[in-house]
Amino acid sequence: MIMKSVHENLDLTSLEFKNNAYKIYKELRENEPVHEVKMPNGQKTWMITRYSDAVEVLKDNERITKRVYSLYPEKFASILPEKELNLVGGHMLYADPPDHTRLRNIAQKAFTPRVIKGMVDEIQQLTNGLLDQLEEKGNVVDVIPDFAYPIPVTVICNMLGIPEEDYGLIREWSDAYMLASNNYANLTKIYPQLHAFRLYLEDLIANRQKNPKSDLTSLLVQAHDNGDKFSLDELVATIFVTIVGGHETTGGLISNGLFALLENPEQLQLWKNDPSNARTGVEELLRYYSPLEFATTRLASKDFTWHNKNITKGDYFFVSLASSNRDPEQFENPERLDITRKNNKHIAFSNGVHFCMGAQLARLEAQIAITSFLQRFPNYEVDGTLEELNWKKGTVIARGLERLPIILK
Repeated sequence: MIMKSVHENLDLTSLEFKNNAYKIYKELRENEPVHEVKMPNGQKTWMITRYSDAVEVLKDNERITKRVYSLYPEKFASILPEKELNLVGGHMLYADPPDHTRLRNIAQKAFTPRVIKGMVDEIQQLTNGLLDQLEEKGNVVDVIPDFAYPIPVTVICNMLGIPEEDYGLIREWSDAYMLASNNYANLTKIYPQLHAFRLYLEDLIANRQKNPKSDLTSLLVQAHDNGDKFSLDELVATIFVTIVGGHETTGGLISNGLFALLENPEQLQLWKNDPSNARTGVEELLRYYSPLEFATTRLASKDFTWHNKNITKGDYFFVSLASSNRDPEQFENPERLDITRKNNKHIAFSNGVHFCMGAQLARLEAQIAITSFLQRFPNYEVDGTLEELNWKKGTVIARGLERLPIILK
């Protein structure tokens, strides 16, 4: 039996949960794979912990919808003004086909294999520059703000044509949203940041309408799909989700990866001995410490019964990518980090039509970042003990450390 306290009072944002999540996931997979939790706003939510169930939910467009904001607009009318509500909910991440297909087909032109392959030198140069800066800072640094996150923030901002002097603002606004997004009522508290973010993106779009450049923003501005342009609201929301999704996952992947390798020194040595392990190594890091703990919210679009649970139309679904990626029914020895793991069909980038369109870019950034870090600082250590480090509380979706102080050696 699962302990009553775990069963009834699970706070997915708490430090206690974040630090003990994998133990809790194991109990739930074995005993109650579809588990009811109450969110801070009282919303009834079903947490999915098994791999097979997760894939089923992520691919189900018949009983489950992504239209979290548009299906019940009255729920959100008092939370944010219409323009800011569209910013956070009017993009492809919260759309079903055919709208999702139309929006994605335009945006994903910037993430083709050819485009990503052409970014290798840029990412390597950026990484080398950040490693140089780490050396200049001294022998102890926090690699999260000083290395892991600047890489994806810089890359995605460069793609969009955002000036370097604005990177700090972009990171500040994105962080505010990520912390508030697990409880929709909290969006009211960050209205100033969302409002400023929206105005900034509208100005960026207006600039590219007058002065097109060879960047992703210009591509989106000029894009047509069967003769229909993006509306201004769709443009703003698409750029917003590209920014937020474009750095949170990758920053967490890089920092979680460096942490996981410290926990598993034999795997760290294996990577250092043979950097060609980077490709399978990054896939394993995505599985082992999935930087997105949960897929973004889904809704039941009808009443149905599943795993002896009565699902009601409007109930929320939280699919635990982290738990699914440790499911022994799918992965052999799932609690073991193995950077040479074969047939690693993890779902760290989700599954189905909402599979992350920036997955290949995130993989490339992590492969270059981690391999280059290990080559520059092959004997790096944590400043203190690994046990002293905590996972970041306050957010449901993301899994990342509060800090990762490293002695550079």
